[in-house]
Amino acid sequence: MGKLGLTEILVILAIVLLLFGGKKIPELMKGLGSGIKEFKNAAKDDQPANSKKEEETK
Repeated sequence: MGKLGLTEILVILAIVLLLFGGKKIPELMKGLGSGIKEFKNAAKDDQPANSKKEEETK
């Protein structure tokens, strides 16, 4: 229980296709991709700032 099999994933994808239609899905994926890209950039920018703060406290 808790693991998704191939059948469950296909059912979920079919429901999403029915709800949003074929034209909306590429727009949703584009938005999701850009959100993930922004998150990675923010996380990458945040790491050097944390390293500098740790060096300053030493």
